[in-house]
Amino acid sequence: MFKNYFKIVFRNAKKHPLYVFINLFGLAIGMAVSIVILLYVKFELSYDNYHQDVDRIYRVSRAWFNQDGQESLHLGHVAPPFGPLIQSDFPEDVVYSARLMGADPLITNGENSFVEERFFMADPEVFDVFSWKVKEGEGKEALKEADGVILSESTAQRYFGDQSAVGKELEMEIAGMKFTLQVRGVMEDMPENSHFHVDFLTSLIPVVQFYGGQDAFMSNFGSNNFSTYLKLADGVDPQAFEDKLAGMIDRHMGETGQGIPMSKTTDLFLWPIQDIHLHSNLDSEIEANGNIDYVYIYGAVALFILLIACINFMNLSTARSSLRSMEVGLRKAMGADKLVLVRQFMGEGFVMTFLSMIIALVLVFLFLPIFSDFLEKPLSLNFFSHPEYLLWIGGIILFVGMISGSYPALFLSGFAPAKVLKGAFKAGKGHENFRSVLVVGQFAISVVLIVAVLVVIGQLSYMQNKDLGFEKEDMVVLPSNSTINENYLILKDRLENQPGIIEVSMSSRVPSGRLLDSQGATTEVNGEMTQLNLRIADVHVAHNFLETYGIPIVAGRDFDYQLASDSTEAFILNEASVREIGWSSPEEAIGKAFNYGGRRGFVTGVMKDFHFESLHQPIVPIVFMISQDRNNNVSVKYEAGRRDEVLAYLRGEWADFRPGYPFEPNFIDEGFNRQYEAEARVKTIFTFFSALAIVISVLGLLGLVTFATEQRTREIGIRKVMGAETSNILLLLGKDFLKLVAIGFIIAIPISWFGMDSWLQDFAYHIGISWTTFLWAGGIAGIIAAVTVTSQTIRAAWANPIKSIKNE
Repeated sequence: MFKNYFKIVFRNAKKHPLYVFINLFGLAIGMAVSIVILLYVKFELSYDNYHQDVDRIYRVSRAWFNQDGQESLHLGHVAPPFGPLIQSDFPEDVVYSARLMGADPLITNGENSFVEERFFMADPEVFDVFSWKVKEGEGKEALKEADGVILSESTAQRYFGDQSAVGKELEMEIAGMKFTLQVRGVMEDMPENSHFHVDFLTSLIPVVQFYGGQDAFMSNFGSNNFSTYLKLADGVDPQAFEDKLAGMIDRHMGETGQGIPMSKTTDLFLWPIQDIHLHSNLDSEIEANGNIDYVYIYGAVALFILLIACINFMNLSTARSSLRSMEVGLRKAMGADKLVLVRQFMGEGFVMTFLSMIIALVLVFLFLPIFSDFLEKPLSLNFFSHPEYLLWIGGIILFVGMISGSYPALFLSGFAPAKVLKGAFKAGKGHENFRSVLVVGQFAISVVLIVAVLVVIGQLSYMQNKDLGFEKEDMVVLPSNSTINENYLILKDRLENQPGIIEVSMSSRVPSGRLLDSQGATTEVNGEMTQLNLRIADVHVAHNFLETYGIPIVAGRDFDYQLASDSTEAFILNEASVREIGWSSPEEAIGKAFNYGGRRGFVTGVMKDFHFESLHQPIVPIVFMISQDRNNNVSVKYEAGRRDEVLAYLRGEWADFRPGYPFEPNFIDEGFNRQYEAEARVKTIFTFFSALAIVISVLGLLGLVTFATEQRTREIGIRKVMGAETSNILLLLGKDFLKLVAIGFIIAIPISWFGMDSWLQDFAYHIGISWTTFLWAGGIAGIIAAVTVTSQTIRAAWANPIKSIKNE
């Protein structure tokens, strides 16, 4: 039976190669896109599944609330006491707790030195919470020693080659201090689908000592630098357990100075470890996470492309129906019933789908590495390691075969043999309407994708070109250290005398980073000193920071080198702080007493609001204060066009001040652009998929135009004989098709507006969706459709009318 289907398909391919080619490759492209995106979706949904008891592992996060109950900050890190306190307060609910603290130390082995970003200090219990496999040496026991370190396999290979790393020593420099580490274990590399990755794992004992001992460490609720994980007991309801944490906070942290329970100002939350990658995009994360919205978006796009390909197959199959009508008539006249014919045409559809799948798999193997590199995901279609992929392939073939083959089979099998054999065959109005609906659907999807592309391009351009309120161009940032901090003024004078360098400053954080530091504040409001129940982020700066970055002062004055008190008592707030505190104007804030953390002073200036963080975040209250020991970034403003010259000079200077460290300049404008990489990828993917959707839609429209012109060949010939001009015939045939495109455009408007408006809500600052966006999308689709329709109808209009009438 299937052999017969293959024969018929190959016979049709010989007779009508272009038709079969378009059908095969239309389906192949749709299925290839679906396979690639399914691989991406599967990978995104697989994060952290490799851990045993994964459904019982949770990460603890911490949020802060303003006086109106609104969340002002939510960190994926918490203070060091919380993990042990949760376990000790709820021993029946928590089996294990473990903390990790990240660092970026300089690690040296002989002449090789690297700044390691995947370096963590951790509790030994991390091996009880996570399913990390030790390949050599010790695991949990290694972290009970102050100098113990465990390396990942790839890291051990990088430092020691093929030699055993266990027993070897490494030198570490961190915060100006040097330590010798003893390699006590080697563990397997973490899989890519882990929400964080470890290359170095050392003990928390030196951290405890750095904080002043165990008592100080366990009473420090302000240093939120620790990723804390829990393994709950079997059967514990995580939501009910989370509700208990507010009471624990009040037991150990008490009340604010105003008598408010601490749980009203800060709270803890549990995150299933499997949800972190796609659902957690907090103000601090160990590594950048994904986004469930993009999984939905890409999945929807894959479905759209596949449906367009199936619709295209239906239209092309029915458009060529007149070539199969005589065959159907003869088969029915010979006794074949409708079920037999349906089975035959469905079988042919499945054969076409199977052949298309072979082409699709070839396309996947050719282009998957490119797509994988673009997304920075290790995607692969390996049937040996993942035999379940064969079920995927079978499922796609079944789905596409049923969707694309069902209507043509029912349509073709429904021909009346008497009319066909008499040459009086004509498709019914219902079939024509159904094909019209398919074309409307195709172009509606195409317009939605075009609108999406235009909106994403507009938002990306808006973010990259928006005036952020300061000068981000021609600004390079370099890391500082204690030597640079102690000799800052000497370094500043020396650098600013170098040709090409305009100004040098320092700060604890720089624009494009996150504002994660804050302390409690009191200030004068309505004549009384008032404890502020709102979060004001702090940035420690040098005196000339605002001048270096071109941040304007709207009231008061800038920091002054000549006033010694500015180094200890002066505060500069942004306009957002003035509004949140409740002062009527920036001018009112000047001279007000302001106490922040352990510092007492006065508001000496108010700076204009500017975007310190990306446009995903709103502008928050900020306070600038003078500090030198907290400043770990040196900002260098240089002349435009002299970047390479300045970098060459700075490389030598930093080699003297930070010997052994690699030279790692960061540029402020590039830092902002890196934050929009996900949007840039969406733009590229949407543009590519939209192009595919339009190409396939054009093929479907081509099929419908071909079918219509075949059905009206005699009419066109008669009209030509009666003196109709080519333009009249083009208008006659084209208006109906362009009407379908117009209907598709109208349907697409609300769908695309709703979808893209929802996407834009992820940004605190975003463009609006202009009506011109829809006009551009409709114009693009309309022009492409018009060219397609014209190219086919003009052939019918130019045909010899005598031959048309005779052949008809």
